[in-house]
Amino acid sequence: MAAMSDAEMTRVMEMDDQARFAMFKLDEFERAQSSDAYSTVWNAEAWYGGDFDKLWLRTEGDREARTTDARLEAFWDHAFASHWDWQLGARHDFGSGPKRSWAAFGVQGLAPYWFKIEATAYVGDQGRTAARLRAEYELLLTQRLVLQPELEVNLYGKSDRARGIASGLSDAEFALRLRYEIRREFAPYVGVVWKHRSSDMAAGFGAAPIDRNETQFVVGVRLWL
Repeated sequence: MAAMSDAEMTRVMEMDDQARFAMFKLDEFERAQSSDAYSTVWNAEAWYGGDFDKLWLRTEGDREARTTDARLEAFWDHAFASHWDWQLGARHDFGSGPKRSWAAFGVQGLAPYWFKIEATAYVGDQGRTAARLRAEYELLLTQRLVLQPELEVNLYGKSDRARGIASGLSDAEFALRLRYEIRREFAPYVGVVWKHRSSDMAAGFGAAPIDRNETQFVVGVRLWL
């Protein structure tokens, strides 16, 4: 076989850099049981693009008799360092209460010791601001059994009574999920989730936010394509 010229080699390398790929991951699809209710929870993401630039979509929410709280986010994602990306885009909240839209800017990547980090800031209309921090880690107990701790915190610059959101630390969640990877792409799991939420929805004007803590037991499935 004849050796490729420098020009041909350059074209091949450019083709590799310009290759486009797609991924869909349903990170959480679960049925959650608390002391007074059952709900269905989802957390999914998808992306399309190359090594440096991608279109990134993310959605999460929960549903009881109806969708109570959900969001959809779309980002332009750009790699700026090894294992780290900038993200610039928009977020749309729906479910109970009026819909809200936000401009969004954040970073995501792998911190030392392989902690996955997502940190995003939001700016909405009427001077609304928010921030979200999410961290997770995967601990391999065996080749198929994986324990995944996860922490998520949401903060808001001002209260939004129509959606039951308090200013400051509006909600926080810590979860432990144990999954069994039948295949890498398909894994059922069980887990426990501790939630804290501060809400202005039921408080009178001038009253302090109402704090609610609950524990949920969950069973679900994780898959990606």
